[in-house]
Amino acid sequence: MRRYLKLALVGSCILAFPLVAYAEKNDTLQLLDLFGEVFDRIRSDYVEEVKDSDLVEAAINGMLTSLDPHSGYMNEKAFKEMQVQTKGEFGGLGIEVTMENGLVRVVSPIDDTPAAKAGVRPGDYISYINDEAVMGLTLSDAVEKMRGPVDSKVKLTILREDEKEPIEMTLARAVIKIKSVREHAEGDDIAYIRITSFTEQTTELMHSEFTRIKKDLPNLRGVVLDLRNNPGGLLEQAVSVSDAFLKQGEVVSTRERDPNKTKRYNAHTGDELVDDDVPVVVLVNNGSASASEIVSGALQDHKRAIIMGTKTFGKGSVQTVIPLEGHGAIRLTTARYYTPSGRSIQAKGIVPDIIVQPAKIEPLKGADKMRSEADLRKRLDTLEEKKAKEKKATEADKPEADNAADEGKADKGKDKDKDKDSKKKSMSNEDIASAEDFQLQRALDLLRAVSVYNTQATTDK
Repeated sequence: MRRYLKLALVGSCILAFPLVAYAEKNDTLQLLDLFGEVFDRIRSDYVEEVKDSDLVEAAINGMLTSLDPHSGYMNEKAFKEMQVQTKGEFGGLGIEVTMENGLVRVVSPIDDTPAAKAGVRPGDYISYINDEAVMGLTLSDAVEKMRGPVDSKVKLTILREDEKEPIEMTLARAVIKIKSVREHAEGDDIAYIRITSFTEQTTELMHSEFTRIKKDLPNLRGVVLDLRNNPGGLLEQAVSVSDAFLKQGEVVSTRERDPNKTKRYNAHTGDELVDDDVPVVVLVNNGSASASEIVSGALQDHKRAIIMGTKTFGKGSVQTVIPLEGHGAIRLTTARYYTPSGRSIQAKGIVPDIIVQPAKIEPLKGADKMRSEADLRKRLDTLEEKKAKEKKATEADKPEADNAADEGKADKGKDKDKDKDSKKKSMSNEDIASAEDFQLQRALDLLRAVSVYNTQATTDK
């Protein structure tokens, strides 16, 4: 039986309030009174005059950032910049960041931006911006200090796990124009798709770029979907990219505090990028976050792709941007997302099916000096060597004029060899990058091996 202990007389009516509800409401009012008292004391007694708007905005931001690293307040200027960023163009250094242990932590540098070109890495901590300590700043304040006029310089002091001393970098700010999708053919059999972030144009770009390079792939054996250092972006784009590789089934679900507000996002038949029998490898690392984890988790759970690389960042929460009329917006964490099998990757990340650490391939010293059958004295000649010796003996008996003609042919052969060498030297940066990328090479090897296995299995039937 409910007990009502507080009575209020309104006109001729007696209203009863539950004791607990009243107590909670009373506590909240007392706390708001406390806020008002502190606010008034700062306005009247602080050593310098402070704008009321600055105090209120700082209080709101403090309230939000105390919840988790991804909630916060954006003033009107920051809100407009965020809207531009999701459209794929904004100003700054090109770093996706979060706040951790009082410092700015780099989630991922964005490809082809000042940060990526300067060598900023996922996991780096920014401790100073233009020689001003980051400790004590909010994430919004730190981001604001890294932004500025195009071509202006900003100095970052970076702490890196494997470096004993801080690293100092001076970067020139630029207008960051993100082409969120890049694709090319690896040989004539593998399609390479690189997604750097999930913006409004990502899925459309992926389809159009793939259509363009498909003519260079007469014998498509597989697809590499590279999500390394992809900090995430728009949820609906993560769903539509996943949908491009799935015919049906759940892609992701989001669950709010109210269990009745669970949302499920499903794949649809008819918009697949490639057929089901084309194998897919997804490359991820600790710079792959949020929307990247939605895609890799969905394809992993549906057994549609092999996930390769290192464990992902582990951001399994959904932020809703709520505009405040005339006062910017708040970014509030409103839900957790779950993969189709019901996994939450919050603070856990997606664990790859095959762990492949980044590595540099170098030939072993002396490996080219190992002896083989060809080095043994008095070994049997190969058939090709026998024919070459016989041909040489025959040509030795030819007149000098014929020998001169043969020498001319030999020179032409040398010229052809030179042409081949020059072509090798003129390899594109893209080709060189692919050759030096150990994780990508492992993915290509795996796709080609799967293709050979599938072909043999089909032939045996």
